[in-house]
Amino acid sequence: MNPLPPLDYNPPTDPWLDVLYVDRDIIAVNKPSGLLSNPGRDPAHADSVFNRVLAEHPKAQIVHRLDMATSGLIILSLNKDAERHLKAQFRDRQTEKVYYARVWGTPEQPSGTIDLPLICDWPNRPIQKVCFNDGKPSVTHYEVIASDGQSSLVRLRPVTGRSHQLRVHMLALGHPILGDGFYAHDQAKALAPRLQLHAAELSFFHPYSNEARHVFAPCEFYSDAPERTL
Repeated sequence: MNPLPPLDYNPPTDPWLDVLYVDRDIIAVNKPSGLLSNPGRDPAHADSVFNRVLAEHPKAQIVHRLDMATSGLIILSLNKDAERHLKAQFRDRQTEKVYYARVWGTPEQPSGTIDLPLICDWPNRPIQKVCFNDGKPSVTHYEVIASDGQSSLVRLRPVTGRSHQLRVHMLALGHPILGDGFYAHDQAKALAPRLQLHAAELSFFHPYSNEARHVFAPCEFYSDAPERTL
């Protein structure tokens, strides 16, 4: 679920499309924060990763999404066979995703698993919330990479892919992601000009060769992350 874009939606345009990898079947793009993954219903919200790729690759299809405020890696298919193959991998949880986030404070445990069911807070959509009665199973592994006392850099590995999962799980842990306009308290929100959440790594099977592949998207607030590519 993408949150509704602000009325003055002005996504970043430089670079227009940060392509990390492309071949006959797939294209990997590093999405900036503030750009929609796919177009909104309003024509004013047409600019998106999908439409930018579609302009150069007319058969492209988006197979997974990131929140507008989240930056990082998105893979798109460039033909029907690749689309079918990749969507099945995401559906069957054969892909592995790694995110980095800068959060408020320092988690008490340096690593752990957050297992809290989530559901849309419908009157306040697109806000999500923990709900043990009707929520869908949602699991995130986390590891603290570094901390300066005021904030911490954490590595996040979602097992499930619920809307706003990482944002709500870190909030539930007591450590909201800095710059989060939906879930962070005022102090955490003020510490960053944008949501400090980045989709950095994706492991999957190439839709043509079926070989295991890995792609890495550089993170602007974590420059020490190792660069790994396909």
